[in-house]
Amino acid sequence: MLRTTAAVVAGKAARAASRLRGGGSALPGLVAERVDPGFLAQALRDVRGGIVVVSGTNGKTTTTKMLVAVLRAHGRTVFTNPTGSNFTRGVISSMLGELPLSGRLAADMAVLELDEAHALRFAASVKPTHALLLNVARDQLDRFAEIDHTAQLLASLAEQTTTGVVLNIDDSFIARIRDRVGAGVDVTWFGVDASIADRLPELQEQDVRFEDDFTPPVAGPDDGLLKPADERTFSIRFGENGSAAVGPLELQQRGLAAMINATAATTAARALLGDAFDPAVAADALRAVTPPFGRGEVVMVDGQPLELVLVKNPAGFTVALGTYGSTPVATMVAINDNYADGRDVSWLYDVSFESLRQRGVALTSGVRAYDMALRLQYDDVAVGAVEADLDRALDAFLAGHPDEPKRIFCTYTAMMALRRTLAARYDLPDIGEEAS
Repeated sequence: MLRTTAAVVAGKAARAASRLRGGGSALPGLVAERVDPGFLAQALRDVRGGIVVVSGTNGKTTTTKMLVAVLRAHGRTVFTNPTGSNFTRGVISSMLGELPLSGRLAADMAVLELDEAHALRFAASVKPTHALLLNVARDQLDRFAEIDHTAQLLASLAEQTTTGVVLNIDDSFIARIRDRVGAGVDVTWFGVDASIADRLPELQEQDVRFEDDFTPPVAGPDDGLLKPADERTFSIRFGENGSAAVGPLELQQRGLAAMINATAATTAARALLGDAFDPAVAADALRAVTPPFGRGEVVMVDGQPLELVLVKNPAGFTVALGTYGSTPVATMVAINDNYADGRDVSWLYDVSFESLRQRGVALTSGVRAYDMALRLQYDDVAVGAVEADLDRALDAFLAGHPDEPKRIFCTYTAMMALRRTLAARYDLPDIGEEAS
C-alpha cells in the first residue's frame, strides 16, 4: 500500500512536469511502474463491472471512444485511456489524473485501447474480463513481424480473457480465435450484413486472404450486423432476422470503417450491459461521438475546414483514400518513421494513390517527405513541394490554400505534432486536455 501511494505521488509529479514540457504521455506511467511494479493490478482492483481490452490493427481508438460513450450513456462510470497512447505505461499515465493516493480507481468499468503486444503485457498483470478484437492487417512489420504473428498475439489475449470475447466474424484471422477461447467464456460476433459483404475488400488486404478457405460462423441473435441504408445512414441489427436494431443513425465520422467500428462497439456494449442495454440510448450516444483527434477530425482554420486523417498501414491508408480522398481538396501528406509509426515505410508501395491524381498533392512532409514524394511520382501524382519540417510545411500549406478546404494524411507522430501546433495556434483543446 505504501509503495502504491509513493508510485501515485511520483507519477502525478512526473505527469505535471511532462505537461509543462508539452509531451511525454508515457513517462508518468513509467515512473509509477518503476516505483511499484504491481501498480496496474492495484489500481484496477475495485473495478467490478468489467475490464475490457480493445485491440487489433485498425480502428482501436475510434472503437474505444464509441464503446465508452455508449456505456457512459447507460449511466456507467468508465475509465479509459483516451489519448491513443495504447501501451501499458500510457494506460497508467491516463489513470494518474483520476487516482487518489490509495491508488485504487473509482469506476464501474475500464475500457482500454491496447496494441497487440502491450495487450499481452497488460494481461500478465491484470486478466481482462472482456476482449474486443477488431481485425488483423500488416502494421509496423519491424515491430510485429508477419501478419500471422499479430493474429497469434490477439489469440493469446483471448485465451487469457475470463468472461467474454467479441470477435470480427468477417476477418478470418480474428474469427479463428474462437477456437482458442477458454471454456465458459462467451463468444459474441460483429460484422456486416450479407447484403454488403462485397464491400469487405475495401477494408481488408485480400492478398493475404485470397486462398483462405475459412468458412465464417453463422451470426446468432446476440451478434451485431451492420446494415447500411446509404453512405451515411445505417442500423446495427440484432435478434432473429435483425428484428432488434440500433438506429437508423448517422455518425459524425464518415465511411464504412467508422460504421463497422460503431457495430463492434455496440455489440460489445450489449454483451457487457445485458438486459440493461437500451438501443435508443446507444443510438443517441453514437450520434454524439466526435472523431478522435486525427481520425477524420475537422479543424476550422481561418474559416476553412482542415481534416486530419491518420494513416499507418496499407489497409488503413487505402480505406482513408477511399473515404476521404475522392473529393478534390488541397492535400498534404506527412510521413514519419519514428518508433510509434514503424521504422519500415516500404508499405507505402502497397497503397494505390491514383485517387489523388486529379488534384495532386500540394506538399509532402515529415522525416520521409522525399520518400513519399517519390512514391507519388510512381503513381503519376503531381507534388507541389517537399518540406521535411512539419511546422514549415504546415505554414506553407495553409498560406498556399487560404480559401479552400484542406486535408492532411499523416502517420501517428506527424499527426500528433501537427495537432499540437494547430491547438496552440487556433485555441483548440490540446491532446493532453482531451485526456483529462
